[in-house]
Amino acid sequence: MSSRPDAVVVGAGPNGLAAALRLSAAGLRVQVVERASRPGGGMRTEEVTLPGFAHDICSAVHPMGVASPFFREFDWASRGVRMIHPEVAFAHPLDGGDAAVAHADLDRTAAGLGADGAAYRKLLGPLVEHGDDVIDYFLSSAFRRLPTRSLGAVARFALNALPDIRWLAHRAFDGEPARALVGGAAAHGMLDLTRPLTAGLGMVLTMLAHHRGWPLPEGGTQRMADAMVTALEQQGGSVEYDHEVTDLREFDGVPAVLLDTSPDAFVAMAGDRLTPGYRRWVRRYKHGPGVFKVDWALSDPVPWTNPDVRRAGTVHVAGTLAETIAGEAAPAAGRLTDQPYVLAVQPTVLDPTRAPDGKHVFWAYVHVPNGSDVDMTAQVEAQIERFAPGFRDTVLARATKTAPQMQEWNPNNVGGDISNGEASLLQMLARPVPRWNTYSTPVDHVFLASSATPPGPAVHGMCGDNAARVALRKVFGVRAVPPLRPAPPT
Repeated sequence: MSSRPDAVVVGAGPNGLAAALRLSAAGLRVQVVERASRPGGGMRTEEVTLPGFAHDICSAVHPMGVASPFFREFDWASRGVRMIHPEVAFAHPLDGGDAAVAHADLDRTAAGLGADGAAYRKLLGPLVEHGDDVIDYFLSSAFRRLPTRSLGAVARFALNALPDIRWLAHRAFDGEPARALVGGAAAHGMLDLTRPLTAGLGMVLTMLAHHRGWPLPEGGTQRMADAMVTALEQQGGSVEYDHEVTDLREFDGVPAVLLDTSPDAFVAMAGDRLTPGYRRWVRRYKHGPGVFKVDWALSDPVPWTNPDVRRAGTVHVAGTLAETIAGEAAPAAGRLTDQPYVLAVQPTVLDPTRAPDGKHVFWAYVHVPNGSDVDMTAQVEAQIERFAPGFRDTVLARATKTAPQMQEWNPNNVGGDISNGEASLLQMLARPVPRWNTYSTPVDHVFLASSATPPGPAVHGMCGDNAARVALRKVFGVRAVPPLRPAPPT
């Protein structure tokens, strides 16, 4: 910008860009600064194996990217991003060729669960019916107050959400497929699945399969980041790349600074401006397990034994619920396991534009102890071969990232923790420190806007949007939050 901006946002991930868009919609002059040479944070797509194979480096499937109130308002279709919805949102293969399958249709999913079908409808039906109200309440900055809509549905969800997923799965279901289905969804949270709140994550992600879906953006997740940058520029904002911020004094005189960073990065940038008490709380902030990531270029689709799994956008590879729990208990306890829970995505099942004709891209990651530099390729491929014999024969090339390499690629992934902090019950309520307004900081007019604030991890933009609303009120006196500006006519 040719003159001083009204607000600076550090970090061009989904939360930073969401914050910038909300501030810009209020008529402010907004500048985003980003250390990388392109926007996106976890929303990046790159050729990491062979030319012509487009791999999502971190986020790939976006249930929250279409369900959150911010992105519903942003409206991907009007911004030129086509979201592709698989018929099978996610699948969980089991030994013997069986599989638990989450179709887009709730009743079809329930029918595939046999005797547990009625219980599945009873558990998830009310959530699907009131899905937007439930999501809006728990993603907003007003979650500490009673909801104004769908109070009964929100209360029922909250009561079922607090326990661990093992308790919920065994209480609700008698058969292994239904238990494995919700358990595999819960494992996205990167927590020991015997801990509180894992039931809630399993329920909400499973519900979204039948509500707003688990779509993939055509062409790769980078398209989402690029669309957000384009929208910001159309509103008069700007993004500066290859700009690493090490000292907040760089922005002295700027009325508001919002940080899409880790708490540790904020402490380093703030220097002696922070109180000792805040520093102590940040030191206590706990990061969860890291991830080990593999991208493959394939000659053919993954040869899953079960044909329904071949049509799924996302595949949870772990076996039974007990095996899923064991696979997640290991990294949470600082151990590796030979039978990890593998979270896999097969984009070219839906989107052939990401690979040369007839070829495929495939990615997966496993959770590992925070900071582990162990190569888990053999263990990951063994789990996939268990349910897709002959998989290794389809591999043309592979690329891997250890947990430290994930942090090097994106500093918010401390120790490979892509959640920017453990998503435990305590840290979801007081994130990253116990303050009534966790977006505000002890440094005047500096706000945290990353997934280290509520509502936490996932590509939903709400951490940034909530922080921007706080900044608008506290710094600029704007209490009637302006709507995002619509996309200009083409």
